[in-house]
Order: sequence, then structure tokens, then C-alpha cells
Amino acid sequence: MSKIKIAIVGMGNCASSLIQGIHYYQDKDPAEAIGLMHPVIGGYGPSDIEVVAAWDIDARKVGKDVSEAIFEKPNCTTVFCPDIPETGVKVEMGRVLDGFSEHMRDYPEERTFVLADAPEPDKAQVVQRLKGSGAEVLMNYLPVGSEEATRFYAECALDAGVAFVNNIPVFIASDPEWAARFEQAGIPIIGDDIKAQVGATITHRTLTDLFAKRGVKLERTYQLNTGGNTDFLNMLNRARLASKKESKTEVVQAVTAERLPEEDIHVGPSDYVPWQKDNKLCFIRMEGKLFGDVPMNLELRLSVEDSPNSAGVAIDAIRCAKLARSRGLAGVIHAPSSYFCKHPPRQVTDDEAYRLMEAFINDTQGKLHEVPDTGRGEREPAQATG
Repeated sequence: MSKIKIAIVGMGNCASSLIQGIHYYQDKDPAEAIGLMHPVIGGYGPSDIEVVAAWDIDARKVGKDVSEAIFEKPNCTTVFCPDIPETGVKVEMGRVLDGFSEHMRDYPEERTFVLADAPEPDKAQVVQRLKGSGAEVLMNYLPVGSEEATRFYAECALDAGVAFVNNIPVFIASDPEWAARFEQAGIPIIGDDIKAQVGATITHRTLTDLFAKRGVKLERTYQLNTGGNTDFLNMLNRARLASKKESKTEVVQAVTAERLPEEDIHVGPSDYVPWQKDNKLCFIRMEGKLFGDVPMNLELRLSVEDSPNSAGVAIDAIRCAKLARSRGLAGVIHAPSSYFCKHPPRQVTDDEAYRLMEAFINDTQGKLHEVPDTGRGEREPAQATG
């Protein structure tokens, strides 16, 4: 079976964890492979993924082999697979646009981005590289708030005929106009804003859904997150957070029994703590009333290594994008988007998303019927999707 060829935009911590994982699981018995939601999807294991093109804007990464670039500063995630063989793929200078926030210049080089002094590619050059590399899937790992840069690479994917997995909270798959363009071009897209394997979002959603199912009225809640990687440093510029806050808030609102007023729900990044590095701390508080209008509250503290937590989902998203291509599907691939992402076009409960996801994977005929979401988790009669 041939490799799944991927291209990556942004060689940060998440890309590092993903590439480490591709090699880490190479010699693992699928039955004993800890940390994989699906050891095999469509006949493909994690080690069947191959990076064939990569872009970044950091001087310490541009021009280096992918195997070396993923361990360069400011990357600070856990190294769980240090022996990555040379890939023969050099990281190329990317298009900056709004992918770099000026406040990042105010921090020590070992913690922030250092812009490379190299010519930026135009769209024709990126498209040519995608086509020449044989890439089938383009992974978007740009910093939060990179609206223009994300649209640039989405355009490149469209022109090159490459599936697009949008891991960040810039709304492409969930924008009807963009979704229609991918469908018309015959290209699959999965997005937007990847969930972690077991992170703040999935935990908060699960607890919110539990309140609803057990008859507890949720009256107010918050989710506060701190971390010390470049993602949290980048998000100190609050002007870049509009789509991030919307994405993280709506994914919780989607499973409440009754939508909370804006003043009673706060979900979003809180602060940058340098010594935490890639460790993310999440603090959740939920206040409600149960039987007899008696008050109750729940508080939770979650500590996770942020980037491996993301890579555990991305490695499935890549293989689902490959399946979609193989089956001739186009536009938004809804089951993986709803299961893997915070801001998919169709929000359903996680139980429903899981069911649809498993059906998608096992649908060898490529005739999956999905259940559209009305925005509050109610389901309508099934209809075929492209």
C-alpha cells in the first residue's frame, strides 16, 4: 500500500508531535499501540504517512530537513521519539501575511518566532510545490489569528487539488462559501479547529452533556487555560482571539440543554506562563441546580502536554482525508469534522459524532448517509452527502 503524502504549513510543536508519532508507532503492534484512537483506518497505520513538503517562517527551521526542524526552538514539546531519520524534505520559507504578530518581537528568541530573511513564495510557487511533491493532504498549523495566511494556503490547496485539514480556528470548512468552493473543486476538507484527544474542550463538552442528560440545570460556567508554548504567547495579542473564543465557546454551547446567556459562560485562553512550556493547565468550573432546585458546583483541573494531545487526533484526520479522496468525496467531510474539530459546520453531541465517525470509517462503499445538525443537536432525517 502506498504512503499518504502530506504537506505541512507551520513546523511548530503540533507538527513536531505529529511527525514523532508517525515514527514512534512504526514498530508497534496495533493491539498494544497506546494512545491511538484508531490504530488502522482504511488499511493505513500512522507510519503510512509521509511528509513531502513543509513551510515555516522561522530562521531556525527554514532550509533544514524536516527531521531536524521539528526539534528547533521555539519548539518545546515533549520529545518522545528523538531518532527521526532524515526525510530529504527541506522546510521552505512560507508566506508571512498575518501569520506573525508584532508583539512576538518583544520576547526572548528561545521562546518566540524569529522571522527568516528569505523571499516569500507566491501562490503559484506553493501550488507548484504541492503538485510536484505529490501531496494529497495539506495540514494547516499556522498560529491562531492567521486569517489571511490560512486563506492563502486554502487557495493553494484548491488550485493544487489537495485535501485541506484546518487545525486552527480560522473558519474555512464552517464558512458556507469556502465549503462550496471545495465541493465544486472536488476536494475534501476537514475542519475547523482541531480538538485534543482528551483536552479542555472535550472534557468540558462531556461534562456539559452529562449535566443535560442527568437533569441538572447548568447556570454558569468557565474554562480557563494557561500554557507556555508559542501558541499561548501568540494569543497574548487579544485581537487575534475572536475566532478562537467563538470556536471554544460554541463547542460547549452546542451541548447545553439550554443555551447560556453570554455573561454566564466564559471559555478561552487565560494567560501565558513561560515555565509551563507545552504543558497546558485547564481550570473548569460549572455551577447548577439539581433535584429540588438545590445548588451544586463542580471544579476540575486538567494538565496535559498540549501538542501530543492534538497529534493524537490529527493522525486520524489525515487518514480520513485520504479515505475521502479515495472515495471521490468532495467538500466538507462532516463525520470527521464533527468528531475531530471544535467548530465544524454541523455540531452534534460527541456520542453522535463518534457513531457517525465509525460509520464513515467502515463505509467501504463510500455511500455514507450522515445526519445533519440543526444547531442544537436535534437530528433531521438522514440524507446523502457528497
